[in-house]
Amino acid sequence: MTTPASGSRQRWLVPVVVVVLSVTVGGGLLARELYRRPDQPADDTSVAVSTPPSASSGAPAAAGQVGMTDDARAHPQAEAVRRVLQKYFEAINTKQYQVWTDVVTDERAAAQSQSDWKKGVRTTKDSEALVYRIERASGNSLRVLVGFTSRQAIEDAPLFFREPCIKWRLVMPMVVEDSALKVAAVDGGPPPEHEKC
Repeated sequence: MTTPASGSRQRWLVPVVVVVLSVTVGGGLLARELYRRPDQPADDTSVAVSTPPSASSGAPAAAGQVGMTDDARAHPQAEAVRRVLQKYFEAINTKQYQVWTDVVTDERAAAQSQSDWKKGVRTTKDSEALVYRIERASGNSLRVLVGFTSRQAIEDAPLFFREPCIKWRLVMPMVVEDSALKVAAVDGGPPPEHEKC
């Protein structure tokens, strides 16, 4: 036998549960809209993928070569991306500004004079570059998830992370400019994911 008090509680339980579930679903949908990348179409159901800890799914690259996971290698523009990044890192390691400007957009090159660029990379040696993923972005652009190790004198390390060896993971945007794939400026905002070697 139910008492009047427990019966009135049961009547309110169902509406309260319905309201809580509705608010939760609505909040989830709102959050999805707020946190969608601006260049991601509304019907795109791709899921953000965290960076794998190792390149076990990709063939190891020769020393000094940009490597790729199987996922990245499966992209139709994988080889073009690999060649651009190979030149990009070689330019930094050999301190060749002209080679670097050949593989970055005009906008990115214009933002850094040769003397500033050389000062910024004077002790930098990048290695172990690995492309984890290549995604289509808006228009004819790509978003390339890449990891690499950067070694430099502590005084040349970024101000926010003064370390002689840093493992970086970041998204490098690439666009077609003058009929060639080029590295565009990295999106503003917080620093890319990084850790001490």
